[in-house]
Amino acid sequence: MTEPDYFAEPTLFGADEDYIADLFDRFIMPPYSVLDRKQGTWMRRKKQWLALGIQSELGRDSNLIWAPVGDNPSDMVQRMRGVVEGTSVFDPVLVECAVRWYSAPEGTVLDPFAGGSVRGIVSSLLKRNYLGIDLRTEQVEANKSQTSLGDKDYPPRWLAGDSGKVLDTLGETEADLVFSCPPYFDLEVYSDDPGDISAMDWDDFCSAYYSIIRKSCDRLKDDRFAVWVIGEVRDKNGFIRGLIPETIEAFKAAGLNYYNNGITLDPQATAALRANRFFSSGRKLVTVHQHFMVFVKGDPKIATKYCNAGEEDNDRNELFE
Repeated sequence: MTEPDYFAEPTLFGADEDYIADLFDRFIMPPYSVLDRKQGTWMRRKKQWLALGIQSELGRDSNLIWAPVGDNPSDMVQRMRGVVEGTSVFDPVLVECAVRWYSAPEGTVLDPFAGGSVRGIVSSLLKRNYLGIDLRTEQVEANKSQTSLGDKDYPPRWLAGDSGKVLDTLGETEADLVFSCPPYFDLEVYSDDPGDISAMDWDDFCSAYYSIIRKSCDRLKDDRFAVWVIGEVRDKNGFIRGLIPETIEAFKAAGLNYYNNGITLDPQATAALRANRFFSSGRKLVTVHQHFMVFVKGDPKIATKYCNAGEEDNDRNELFE
């Protein structure tokens, strides 16, 4: 017979289950600082979103994280140095959490690094007015080809061009949420365009990065949130560059305060296969997470009140009934 553990923390089995179920009902996923993208509930929700026909990979190369060595295009090295293989595609459930948690229906979502279509389509179906900017015309055209997947009353919009310049041309446009996933410096190089910050050197990248964050936040209304999803990068010597602290400083310079720091636990794919080589050769940990960073412009209590005002309209099941 097993001895009871008299030192264990007391639990309220039924009540705990009810509380957790209520979190799922109200917030899609429990609003914890760790967002576990590997859990079954998350994966099922993701399949529901993708079943709508979202193809965020359209308009992008399939080998963005690989680069040729020298003159031999068949001799490839992995840019991401320990991060999951394949061209990255943003998770629709992560979009849903960010948009539902930090904005309200009919609000405007500004995305200065739009990339694929998923953030625009999910935001649209959540009855937000999405405006995304991407440097590459072919990417914008691929995104526009999926506009019909969104809500016809809230069609997502994408503009082609350098965000640093396009943001200056938007007139009186104001945002209720700034939400993006920028290039992780040179982890994925999207083009050889001089305005592509993923192809710049580190100093030029940081200068352009700070400027785009500032211009985006200038268009953010007072008492509103910004959500940024990003990961760290290493230099050619294997040292971490510090993209996370640079991001924090960029938002602070733009007048926002750092409010929440969450992480996503990402599907590990081939991490186990790569861990032995990466760790044995240099004691480098294989990256299986990203940072889910939340900033606030103004008073977080007023910003929260704005988000709460639309919470009754956030029916988590209506899209998939």
